[in-house]
Amino acid sequence: MIPAFRLSNLPKMFRKSLALLVALALSAAGQTTALRALPVDPSEITPGTELDAAPLPSPSIREITPLDAQKVTIAETKRHPNSDAPKGIENLPEGDDAVRLQIFLDQSNFGPGVIDGKPGRFTVLAVDSWNEVKGHLAGDLQPAMAAARRAIRHPFASAVIPAVSTKWVDSTLSHDRSQQAQAKRMSYRSYAEFMAERFHTDVDFILELNGSKNTWAARPGGRLIVPNVKPFLIENVTGTRHQAEPPMSERHAVVDTRNNQVRIFEAAPAALMIDEGESTENTIATEPTNPPVSSKPRANRALVASFPITPGKPQFIHYGVWKLNNSIELPFWRFDQSLLDTGKRSDKALNIPPGPNSPVGIIWNGLSRPGIGLHGTSDPETIGRARSAGCIRLANWDAIRLPTLIRPGATIEVR
Repeated sequence: MIPAFRLSNLPKMFRKSLALLVALALSAAGQTTALRALPVDPSEITPGTELDAAPLPSPSIREITPLDAQKVTIAETKRHPNSDAPKGIENLPEGDDAVRLQIFLDQSNFGPGVIDGKPGRFTVLAVDSWNEVKGHLAGDLQPAMAAARRAIRHPFASAVIPAVSTKWVDSTLSHDRSQQAQAKRMSYRSYAEFMAERFHTDVDFILELNGSKNTWAARPGGRLIVPNVKPFLIENVTGTRHQAEPPMSERHAVVDTRNNQVRIFEAAPAALMIDEGESTENTIATEPTNPPVSSKPRANRALVASFPITPGKPQFIHYGVWKLNNSIELPFWRFDQSLLDTGKRSDKALNIPPGPNSPVGIIWNGLSRPGIGLHGTSDPETIGRARSAGCIRLANWDAIRLPTLIRPGATIEVR
């Protein structure tokens, strides 16, 4: 995939020459597929030729315009009796403050899940991770909320639907696997879905902010109101295979299948000294014995990030400590219904092309234990709320950050 850029900004004669060169290059290449298929055993994934195009620049200030919170209307939400937020947590923020807190946590690499102004369990877990690093008590939302108010002045923005979205939206994409295998790409199915994932939210919240008519009528060049978070730029995902790189290859990640969270640490020893008799939701021991209880916890600077996950079905989870073997963008996925249902391979597999609506999302991080990987998803709103077939799913906007935090060689503990 060749990144898009504005030819209109170039002189006319140069544009013609450049177009000819691009056409000749594509003809010589014969094909531009970034990766070969993800095998039935995902740990054996092998990429094709990596595209060496430079990433696109971030959207300009004209494409994303911050809005005053008073100009944005969101539904007033009271805490639902069936909310998944922990029962003992008081004073959960509402309205624009809730969005402000979720954006602040997301941009601090403590993912709250979907940014939707409805803080629940994952927002509280993200606050606890931030508190752990800063030395605040678990469950105390006030320090993070105060920091969020200082850091996030405008929780909403008006964002242009970029021209590049036409390459990533296909409203005709089938839900049938056999037809998907014939598609060029597992694209978004609407511009609303494209913009929702770009700004770390779901289509429901885009509808809430913009109304049904404006949302479904939106096209490239038009604008939608979105959370004012650093956007996930799908056009910058080019099929890179990320290589080992210290110190990221020396880090340690704990995949907590009870709390549905992955936590990333600077090095392995601190994370390996966890008291198995207690929940790992809030406290990672840094010494073999527990220190005396004090009114203010000691800051754990070893924790660098945490994100919500969906683990695999219990019968397919492989607990233990493994190595991160590879980290590959835009993988093909080999769909084998027998493998998903029984854990056994069959000879009736389909190669599903890469893209944001692939079941493995836009990146695959394979472990040394065959069949295990941390990857993206086609359904970010289900993270933590629906079991995956086998591996460990993250929202695409979280999964794409993994190579900036851990690299091949890092240890991954599944517990």
